[in-house]
Amino acid sequence: MNCSEIATENRNINSSHEPALSHLSTFNQVAESYSTNIRGEREALLNGRTSSRNLVENCLSRIADPEGEGRRTFIKVWDDQARTVARAQDDLRHAGYVSSPIAGIPISIKDLFDVKGETTLAGTTALDDATPAVADAPVVKRLKAAGAVLIGRTNMTQFAFSAVGINPHFGTPGNPWDRNRIPGGSSSGAAVSVADGMAMAAIGSDTVGSIRVPAALCGVVGFKPTQRKVPREGATPLSPTLDSIGPLARTVEDCALVHAVLAGEAYQLPGIAGAKGLRLAVLTDVVLEGLDADVSRAFERACSVISDGGAAVFQLPTDLFSEIQSGNLNATIQAVEALAWHSKLLARRGHDYDPNVKKRVERGTQFSAVDYVRALDRRADLIKTLQELTAPFDALILPTVPIIAPTMDECARNEDEVRAKLIRNPSFFNLLDRPAISIPIHRMGDAPVGLMIVGERDQDWRLLGVARAIESLFLARTPDLVWR
Repeated sequence: MNCSEIATENRNINSSHEPALSHLSTFNQVAESYSTNIRGEREALLNGRTSSRNLVENCLSRIADPEGEGRRTFIKVWDDQARTVARAQDDLRHAGYVSSPIAGIPISIKDLFDVKGETTLAGTTALDDATPAVADAPVVKRLKAAGAVLIGRTNMTQFAFSAVGINPHFGTPGNPWDRNRIPGGSSSGAAVSVADGMAMAAIGSDTVGSIRVPAALCGVVGFKPTQRKVPREGATPLSPTLDSIGPLARTVEDCALVHAVLAGEAYQLPGIAGAKGLRLAVLTDVVLEGLDADVSRAFERACSVISDGGAAVFQLPTDLFSEIQSGNLNATIQAVEALAWHSKLLARRGHDYDPNVKKRVERGTQFSAVDYVRALDRRADLIKTLQELTAPFDALILPTVPIIAPTMDECARNEDEVRAKLIRNPSFFNLLDRPAISIPIHRMGDAPVGLMIVGERDQDWRLLGVARAIESLFLARTPDLVWR
């Protein structure tokens, strides 16, 4: 197949974007000065070339920078606790004890995870009178047991119910490429914390794209696992059927290192030697419609890089995703399950809800029990259908989102329209419960664009191996292709 033809057909030639020069300068400075990853810092820690305390102080310094985005990126920063844990990890390392590959690494967590003794706000003031958590969420326990240094709680869209990233209560962190643009959400602070060097990895949640959307718009890697791989207890739910928990980081390998801890599994990234021999499929359904010029060019270029790297790229015709979109399956499941959780709180504290979020929650009243059950049944059928369709391939590839980060003003004028564009592609793979990862594919200085790579259900480690092989094709061209 010719990926260029697919991308070019869907290009909107009127779309062209450039950031303000001051914002672009800041973006590139961050890229140049904070290009390390967990693997590199882990080796430096083991060799005594750095310390966990140094890593933490660097992150805290970026968070506290009055000219930075720290106050909008974090809802709460655990300065003293982070320093204490960092010192303890340094002492343990000197004594020969290293609990995991992420021991001593500063990591942020989204504000919807329970931390013992604290009130989980989920990005809203509507929960400020809730009882403090009596225990850590399982993912928080696992991170602590692994020796990770939890740096703070990151900002998010209220109740995780928007992929735009705007928060009227705690502010909205600006996109690292252009501070006048949205970061994406709902894991907005998570993506910005990694992109701006305030954390080396972040933990987010993804219901219809809330990890992959901000990862794509902010130029980092974001991984949504098969849902059952990571426990969701102790996390404020949006849609129990669709919610997943996963990491954001600077590289695929970093995401894999963190995912192993979250999933309670041994690190087992397959040693795939480059992209040669991989069989990848490009969907020719709605996922390629409405691409703006920046995304179209980046996707076209990515297809060429991947093909030149030895992968076989095939066209995969299907109307499966058009059916999902027209059937409103995601919206039905999400709205009904959100209403079930929010109904009592909405009656008591509805005045504290973001009007856009409140409207989405109340939409659950439009669907009947029959609608909901039918949507779940159809979902089960579609999962089986896709398994048969994609069995011959190692992965699917497609643009993570069809547009680059819109401006804050654009979203203020029509948030629902922007949200619909952002979640279109990622949401398919929550419904179909597929592991999916977004990696950056833009040229240095260009607007961040993500490539989504989708694997088989429960084959998360295989997907991560394929993603690392594809990522290596772009990293080999640094700094020409990707800003990292």
